[in-house]
Amino acid sequence: MLVKTYGSAVEGIDAQTITIEVSAGGAIMQGKPGYSLVGLPDNAVKEGYWRIETALKEIGYRIPRVKIIINMAPADLKKEGSYYDLPIAIGVMAANNQIPSDKLDKYILMGELSLDGTLRPIKGALPIAIQARKEGYTGLILPHENAREAAIVNNLEVFGVEHIKEVVSFFLGKTTLKSTVVDTREEFLKSQTLFSVNFSDVKGQHSIKRAMEIAAAGGHNLILIGPPGAGKTMLAKRFPSILPPLDLNEALETTKIHSVVGLLPTGTALIHERPFRNPHHTISDVALVGGGNYPRPGEISLAHNGVLFLDELPEFKRTVLEVLRQPMEARKITISRSKFTVDYPASFMLVASMNPCPCGYYTHPDKDCVCSPPAVQNYLNKISGPLLDRIDLHIEVKPVNYDELADERSQESSEEILKRVITARQIQTERFKDYSETHCNAQMESNHIRKYCDLNKASKVLLKRAMEHFQLSARAYDRILKVARTIADLATKDKVNTDHIAEAIQYRSLDKENWAQ
Repeated sequence: MLVKTYGSAVEGIDAQTITIEVSAGGAIMQGKPGYSLVGLPDNAVKEGYWRIETALKEIGYRIPRVKIIINMAPADLKKEGSYYDLPIAIGVMAANNQIPSDKLDKYILMGELSLDGTLRPIKGALPIAIQARKEGYTGLILPHENAREAAIVNNLEVFGVEHIKEVVSFFLGKTTLKSTVVDTREEFLKSQTLFSVNFSDVKGQHSIKRAMEIAAAGGHNLILIGPPGAGKTMLAKRFPSILPPLDLNEALETTKIHSVVGLLPTGTALIHERPFRNPHHTISDVALVGGGNYPRPGEISLAHNGVLFLDELPEFKRTVLEVLRQPMEARKITISRSKFTVDYPASFMLVASMNPCPCGYYTHPDKDCVCSPPAVQNYLNKISGPLLDRIDLHIEVKPVNYDELADERSQESSEEILKRVITARQIQTERFKDYSETHCNAQMESNHIRKYCDLNKASKVLLKRAMEHFQLSARAYDRILKVARTIADLATKDKVNTDHIAEAIQYRSLDKENWAQ
């Protein structure tokens, strides 16, 4: 008898339906295997036979000793992982008339079987659910731990099960399965983040807080340069607390990426805070951008809609840093292999920190630097000019003195800063409402800059002098205008004036000629 069940394969951050055709019947020829699995399955899929056989024995069923051929279509798509155990097991039972097959075409089935028949959680439940709804399936049956994640998708019944016997009883008509219901908007609204860290904890550093407020308001990349102990990492870790909250579409997109990688906490329906990824400097370029034999998102995609923090930037391998350049501009990553190509989103804000020299004290006001000028220059040269050009704000961080540390006066909180950031973002949302690919000032193209950063004569003269004096690049020119536009938005000004340009220029420290001389 031939029956079909349906599963799903994740490609990139999207899913594709897999048809599992099971043919059972006929005697097993001597010397030939009785169970054949075709359609480019990997070893984890092939090994599922033993998990399935043992799990069925635990619930009083068995795989008949007849010839069984299973085809996973489309046959030219590589099938990986152990999540096809459930659809294959149900298909084998239906092909041997142990359960009826009349309802199998209405459901997507996914789940890894334990030897006792319990179901283990899977990766990519959200994109699988989205694809199931798109193709008109009635429901999705998957492990209980993934049910809330998949139930975010409306117009699709999601059944979370803990044991294969529940699925068998359902198809036999002996029991009904209870669907999981999640109110997406309610889930989103009730889970707004309360950060455990706050800018009110930071003593002094008012100019740095101002620069980070500008970066958050305009979506700008930022690098902090200063000696050890100046507070670079502490400031960076508080940066997400002043970023605008995710909107519902961003939350769904972020959840989708984390679901594919398997980083979504058990029972979580929706990611509600902007990601903050902080990879170690020993990370490889593949781990950063994504890829591998079975491509998966890297750190820059996991930071999508959030922050990628690279601490001690010069300690990262040069090849790792250089792969950042293209996604910082394109806001996506394309992984190409001989047989397929996948795209991962990568719209992230880069926040980096670094010492100014190998010993760390080149810019320290009190401690002497022991590095020679060539050593300082060689250290800074670990970061290429093209990469620095793509970072909008270069901020020098000075150590906090005793008087500031001992000051008992309350500092401005993240909540106060966030109010101004949200106001500036609302201005930008209105400004770019007719541009689908542009959402904040950092994403402006050349035509947007010409339209929204129109300068008066005095501002043009000031910018020209800065360009000539500091030998700034054409890309730095655009970055200054974008930052100036954000400063004007924070001040709720329609026009960019001289004060805004002057403040933006001072945030290009590393572009200045002979900065390390």
